[in-house]
Amino acid sequence: MEPFVKSAGTPGLLHLEPWRAEHGSRITAGFSERAGGTSEPPYDSLNCALHVGDDPAAVAANRELLAASLGFAQEAWTCGEQTHGADIAVVTGQDRGRGRLDRASAFQATDGLLTDVPGVLLTSFYADCVPLFFYDPVCGVVGLAHAGWKGTVAQIASAMIERMGDVYGSRPQDVLAAIGPSIGACCYEVDDYVMKHVRLLEQELDGLADPGEPVNLYTGSADDSGKTMLNLKEMNRRIMIKAGILPTHIECTTWCTSCNTDLFFSYRKENGVTGRMTSWIGIKES
Repeated sequence: MEPFVKSAGTPGLLHLEPWRAEHGSRITAGFSERAGGTSEPPYDSLNCALHVGDDPAAVAANRELLAASLGFAQEAWTCGEQTHGADIAVVTGQDRGRGRLDRASAFQATDGLLTDVPGVLLTSFYADCVPLFFYDPVCGVVGLAHAGWKGTVAQIASAMIERMGDVYGSRPQDVLAAIGPSIGACCYEVDDYVMKHVRLLEQELDGLADPGEPVNLYTGSADDSGKTMLNLKEMNRRIMIKAGILPTHIECTTWCTSCNTDLFFSYRKENGVTGRMTSWIGIKES
């Protein structure tokens, strides 16, 4: 069953429904669609990223709209400047709101965010890359990671689990994880340069597929063009398992951003000129 479920109304949001059903009184987590905001084309309309060329006032309005729809103040919005790396920032109460209105105050060169502070809304931005969600209900810790192919082969999911353990004492077997809407193996064609890195990681991930329902990490093209269709979602799922997360604790979406540009921004499908969706996770204030 698809874990990211569309909610009614505006703005367009996909809630991580299994977590909302089980833990909705403590946390909120999900992924925005492209509709229901104030941005003009080609960023229409719920673009929440400042780095794509959109009007900053429209971006600020969209961020406020999204936060309010989740029951958070705009001041709670906290984000990083993503660089397709594997660095994780620990967000304290004093960091609340970093990056809310400008890029300079965001966590620099940061693709992962982690906190145990209620009232902080962790956010990151996507137009095909893979959003990764983490929640430790035992220690009360939440995290987000942005995983393009570079972040995936750098194993940002493993880096997150390690940091959760080092900072908060989280145990991998207690952590819940989710893999959100992103470009699918149906649409993500990569070249040999990318595959050289992927094949090195594949050796580490060998044997971590589900025996009863094996899923390929990639498939070669039929015309021998040197192009390969890559399954980033499955790669990240196996990295999570390698890091100690139980397979039964991992939710994985079926949404492909490139196949559904009526709902999502897609960097590839829209030739690089488009907006960004937002992943979010936050601990609610009591």
